[in-house]
Amino acid sequence: MRWIRFTAGGRTAYGIIEGDQIAEVSGDPFEGYQRTATRHALASVKVELPVVPTTFYCVGLNYAQHVVLAAQKLGIEAKLPDKPDVGYRTNNALIAHGEDVIIPADATDKVQYEGELVAVIGKRCRNVSEADALTYVLGYTIGNDVSERTWQRADRTLWRAKNSDTFKPMGPWIETDVNLDKLETIVRVNGAESVRFKTNDMIHGVALYISTISKYCTLEPGDVLWMGTDLFSPDLKSGDTVDVEITSIGVLSNRFLRATA
Repeated sequence: MRWIRFTAGGRTAYGIIEGDQIAEVSGDPFEGYQRTATRHALASVKVELPVVPTTFYCVGLNYAQHVVLAAQKLGIEAKLPDKPDVGYRTNNALIAHGEDVIIPADATDKVQYEGELVAVIGKRCRNVSEADALTYVLGYTIGNDVSERTWQRADRTLWRAKNSDTFKPMGPWIETDVNLDKLETIVRVNGAESVRFKTNDMIHGVALYISTISKYCTLEPGDVLWMGTDLFSPDLKSGDTVDVEITSIGVLSNRFLRATA
């Protein structure tokens, strides 16, 4: 099942995508829903964020090649993380599929994408085992963890490097029928392929992260967990369009524009 959150006729609602149509529902996939008789053409609606999370978790350095390449750039020995390491992002940075990423006027030219799988929690989750963890996932969507690398190195925290307004595109919808081992992530810049990797080639997988987080922090319906990225991005410039595709889920597309002030 493919869940979409959309706006049509001045109203925002959830719906189920069926071909090129949306079957609107009353309610939502987290608290319960009923189908309505209302249908919309997918091409005619405004695609919204698939969910506005209560807590926005993220993963860093979760792919071996990414760790190795990062270490090589710094001239240090690569060390793979031996346990899940959890971080956070902020909701102010979230934008939907089709909306513009605004590069701050004072940002350097080191603005880069990170195409990521996003797990969406479907039910309250506390102290669950790794074996049971995936049963708490409603489905998966796509994230682009935009990063200003000069700020990332200069600031003590990632407050602006990762969390500037519009730096977290997410969408376009939530796919519930996913085989993690069959997914592939492909990122294109202005239509040209930039990177491609097996999405589930993670150092620590979705289930282990959920289990680890839930030992200390209760995961609520609608929380999201961004799972990190592999390889590296080129520097992006104003006018570039980045498409993050994860096979069987969809394509998240956003244009990058630099602010003038």
